[in-house]
Amino acid sequence: MGDGVTGVDEAGVTGVGVGDESGVESGVDKLLAAVRAGVTADVPALLEPLDAAERKAALARLKVLRAEVRAGQWASPPYLANRIRSALYVAGAGCLNGVAETASWLGARDLLMWDTDGPMALAALGERDPEWAADLAGRLAKRQAVAENSYPLLHGLVVRSGYTVAPTDGYVNGWVWHITDDRLLERLREDPQTPALVAHALAMAEAPERFTRTLRPGSLRHWPTALRTLVAEGVLDRAQVLDLCVSRLLRGGPIRNLRFPLEMVRLLEPDTDELGKRIPDWVGIAADAPSLVAGYAQDVLTELASAGTLPAGALAEMTAGVLFRTEKKLVRAQLALVGKVLAREPGAAGELLPAVTEAFGNEDTSVQERALKLVGRHLTAVGPEVRDELAEAAGLLSPMHRQAAEALFGSALEEPAGAPYEEILPPVPERLLVAPPASTVEALMAELVAKGLSEEPVALERALDGLVRLAHRDRATVVEAVREAFPRTGWQETHYFTHHTQGIEVVLAGLLGLLDRARVDLGRTKGNGSDSCFHQALSGVLDARLWEASDLVGTGALPFLLATPTWHTGAIDPLVLVARLREYRDAGAEPAPADLAQALLRVLRDDPSAGRAAEEAAALGTPAGRRLAVWLREEDAVAASVRFLVRGEERSTMQWWLFDRIVVDVADRPAVREEFPPAFHWLGGALEATPRRCYHWVDGRAQWAAVLPADREVLAACLLPTLAYCVEGDSRGATEPLTALAEAEGPVGRAVLLTLAFGLGCADADDRLRAVDALLVLASRGELDARQVGGELAWLVAEGSVKPNRLADAARTAALTGAYGTVWAVLSAMLPDLLTAAKPVRGLGEVLAVAADCVERCGAGGDVAGLAPLAAKRGSTQLVVQAGRLLNALRQGTDRSPTETV
Repeated sequence: MGDGVTGVDEAGVTGVGVGDESGVESGVDKLLAAVRAGVTADVPALLEPLDAAERKAALARLKVLRAEVRAGQWASPPYLANRIRSALYVAGAGCLNGVAETASWLGARDLLMWDTDGPMALAALGERDPEWAADLAGRLAKRQAVAENSYPLLHGLVVRSGYTVAPTDGYVNGWVWHITDDRLLERLREDPQTPALVAHALAMAEAPERFTRTLRPGSLRHWPTALRTLVAEGVLDRAQVLDLCVSRLLRGGPIRNLRFPLEMVRLLEPDTDELGKRIPDWVGIAADAPSLVAGYAQDVLTELASAGTLPAGALAEMTAGVLFRTEKKLVRAQLALVGKVLAREPGAAGELLPAVTEAFGNEDTSVQERALKLVGRHLTAVGPEVRDELAEAAGLLSPMHRQAAEALFGSALEEPAGAPYEEILPPVPERLLVAPPASTVEALMAELVAKGLSEEPVALERALDGLVRLAHRDRATVVEAVREAFPRTGWQETHYFTHHTQGIEVVLAGLLGLLDRARVDLGRTKGNGSDSCFHQALSGVLDARLWEASDLVGTGALPFLLATPTWHTGAIDPLVLVARLREYRDAGAEPAPADLAQALLRVLRDDPSAGRAAEEAAALGTPAGRRLAVWLREEDAVAASVRFLVRGEERSTMQWWLFDRIVVDVADRPAVREEFPPAFHWLGGALEATPRRCYHWVDGRAQWAAVLPADREVLAACLLPTLAYCVEGDSRGATEPLTALAEAEGPVGRAVLLTLAFGLGCADADDRLRAVDALLVLASRGELDARQVGGELAWLVAEGSVKPNRLADAARTAALTGAYGTVWAVLSAMLPDLLTAAKPVRGLGEVLAVAADCVERCGAGGDVAGLAPLAAKRGSTQLVVQAGRLLNALRQGTDRSPTETV
C-alpha cells in the first residue's frame, strides 16, 4: 500500500510507518496516519502546524491514497474505506490552495460521507480571503447533490466571507433541511438571506422534502405558519409570496409539490382585490392542475363570480377548461356556476354557452344531459351564428340524447354520419432485432453511465453481453474503465449483495474481484424450495445467470453469452442459437449451465426455421447441440395450468382472498429437473404447486417476461399470484410484463386471458392501462378470445374481487381508442351472468354505460339476458337508466354488425 503502512488492527487503526531516517515522525506522516486510520476528527489539528511545502507534500500522498481507495484496495474491513474517505475529504480541503481545485475535491462524489465532515472541512480550510471563501461557496452551491450534503460547509463559508450565495436548488434543499427544528421561526428571522432563499424555495419544481411533510399548523416546525408570521412582520413581501405561490400552482406537477404553495395561499387569506389581480392564473390552474388544487381555484373564481368581478370572457375560458376535465364533481359544479351567472346575466349567453358544449363530449351521459338542458334554457338569448355553433357541437352527444337535441335545434342539427363503423386496433407488433452490443470499452461505459445500469430487459442484455465480450478480450482495460466510470457506488460495498436484488452490478463487482467466493457459489447453485413463491422463482432464474456471469466474466470460459435475445421480446432465433453453439465448439469452450438453460427457454420452438435448426444442432456433435435439438422438437417443453380453490365463507379465512385461492400446477418435466441448474428445476414441476401468501418485496418485474418469451402461458400462470395483490390489495406495478406477454410467442390459454382480466381490475390506473394495451395487442394479432375474457371477468366481478368502477374505467379507455366492437365483445359475454345474478352487483351501472356507448358506436345488436327486466324498472338510478340506454341501442342495432343472442 506504500507510505509505511504496517497493517490494520481489529479496530481498523493502522500502524504508523517511520517518517525519516532519524525515526522522528513528521507532521505529514502523522496526518497521513490519521487519514489511513479514518480518524477524521484529528485531521484539522494535525493540519495547523504544516507549512505550504508540507501541505503540498501531504496532498501528493493523499491523492495516492485516494486512488487506492477508489481502486478497492481498502474495501476490507468494509467500514474502514468510508472512514478513510471522510478523512481524505477534510485533509484535502486543508492542503489545497486554488479555488477550482478545492471545489473539485470537496465536490467529488467519492469522498464526502457524513454530515459532520462539512464542519471539519471548514475548520481545515482555516482563515481564507473573503472573496476566496465566497467563490468556493458559489462553486459548490451550483452542484445540487454536493450543496444538499454540504450545507454546513457552504453556510460556514458564507458567514465567514460576509458575502451571499446565489440560491440554487441544492443549497436551498440543504438550508431547509438543516434549519427545520423547533427554532424554525427564529432561524428564519436571523438569516439575512431568508427572503431570497424562501423565494427560490417557493419557485422550485421539486419542492424541498421538508415542505412536503404533513404537519399540524400548530407545530413549531410548520413552514407555512412560520412564513405567514414573517409576512405579517414585513420580513417577507406579501405580494411576492402570493405571486410565487400562485405561479407555482399554475406550473403544475405532482400534488406533493403543490401542497405547500396551496397551503400558503390559504393561510394568507387573500382578499377579493388580491384574487382578482390573478384571474388568468386561477383560470389556468382550474383547467390543468391536480384535482385538489383545481378545486381550490374553482372556489376562488366562483367567489369572484358571485361578487360580480369575474368577466364573462374569463368565466367562458374557465368553463371550457374545467368541462374538459374528467372529475364529475368539478364538472357539475362548473355547470351550476354557469347556470347561476346566466340567470343573473342572460346577456352573457353568447360567450358562455359555446364553452358549455365542451361537456357534450363527456363520458358521463348524465353530464351531457345537464349541459344540454342548460343550453336549452338559454338558447333564445343567442343569435343565429351562436345557435348554429351549438347545433354543430351537439354532434358530440351520445345517441341517447339525439331526440332531445333534435327537438332543441331542429333542422340546424346535422344528420349523423352514414359511414360504416370500422374497428380501430393497434397495428400488429413486428419483431424488432436487438442491436448488437457495444464493440468498444468507451461505448460500453457510456451506455452504462447514461442508462444508470438499466434494468430494462433488452438494455440489460445488450450491456451484459457487451461487458462479457469485451472483458474476455481485455479484462484489465475493462476493469480500469469500470473503476473510472463508477468511482463510488453502493454495489462496490462488500455487504451490498447480501440484501439487494441483483442486476448487472453483481457482474461488475465480480469483474472487480469484490465478491466473496462463498456468496458467488451460493448464487450459482441456489435453487427454489417448496416454500418459494413464483415471483421468487422467476427472479431466481435471473439471479442464477447473473451470479454465473459474475464468476466467469473476464475468463476464457465465457467468450460471450448464449442467451442474449435476438428479438426485442427476449426470444432467440433458433438458427442464431445454433451458430452460437457452433462458435463455442470451435473455440473449445463449454457453455455455462445457467446461460445455456436460459437460452433454451428463449429459443422459438414454433419458428418456421426450428426444424432445420434442430437438424443442424444435432449435427454439431456436442452435448449442448443435442440438448438444443431435443428441445426444439418438444411441443410443450414446459407447461403450467391455473385453477382456483372454492372461496371461503369469511374474510378472515385463508381461503377467502383471491391471492390465497390461486393454484398454479407446473407440469412434470423430468428432463428439466435433470438437465437444468437448480434455479430452473421448478419449471420441471419441483416447485410445490399450492396457494401461498407472498411476503417478499417484488422487484425485477419488467424482466420476468424475458425469462419465458416462448412460453407465455407458463409465464402468465406465474404472474397471476402477484397480479392478484394489485386487484385486491394496494400493490402496483405487477402488470409491467403484460405488454411483453402479449407480444411473446406460444399459445394463448386461460392463464394469459386471466392476466388480462386481473389487469383490467387492478386498483392502480397505470396497471389498468397496461392491461388495456395488452388486450388490444392480442386483439390486433387475432389471439384474443373476448368471450372467455368476459366469462372470467363475470365471476371475478360477481364475487367482488374486481370492482365494477375499475373495470368500467379500463373498458372505457380501451373503447376510446376506437376498439368499441372488441370491448363490447368482452362485456357482452360478461353481463348476462351479472344481470341475472341472485345478488345485485353494486356499481354495475358504470359498466352498462360503457357497454351502451360501445353498442351505439359500433352498431351491434342482439339480446342480453336479464337486461330487459332491469330496464323496465322504475327509477332514475344510473343502473336503470344505462340499462334502458343499452337495451335501446341494441334494438336499434344496424346490419353493420350481425345479431347475436347472448
